[in-house]
Amino acid sequence: MDQFTDYEQQLRERITQLRVERNVSEHRMSLELGKSGSYIRSITSGMALPSVHELMNIIRYFDMTPEAFFQDFGAQDNTRSLLCRRIAALDDADLEKVRLFLDWIE
Repeated sequence: MDQFTDYEQQLRERITQLRVERNVSEHRMSLELGKSGSYIRSITSGMALPSVHELMNIIRYFDMTPEAFFQDFGAQDNTRSLLCRRIAALDDADLEKVRLFLDWIE
């Protein structure tokens, strides 16, 4: 599987994950987006991909920013990505400690 195909699959899985967390069916979500009842199913099943405009509508549907939607795309369970996720969860005081540590090791 090439990297582009991986991203397509991650997109489909992300939409499904967020839809399930919101407890909404594919049919209902499609209708709430102003599309036919099978619109989201066609995306998550691999039959279609949304246009950029429609993807932004989907992201807005979940009350997210594009940055939040794509945050973990391409992330692997390597040291760098694991540290990034942990750092993103820190409060300002702990981030300052990390900054000081990084200054020290440089």
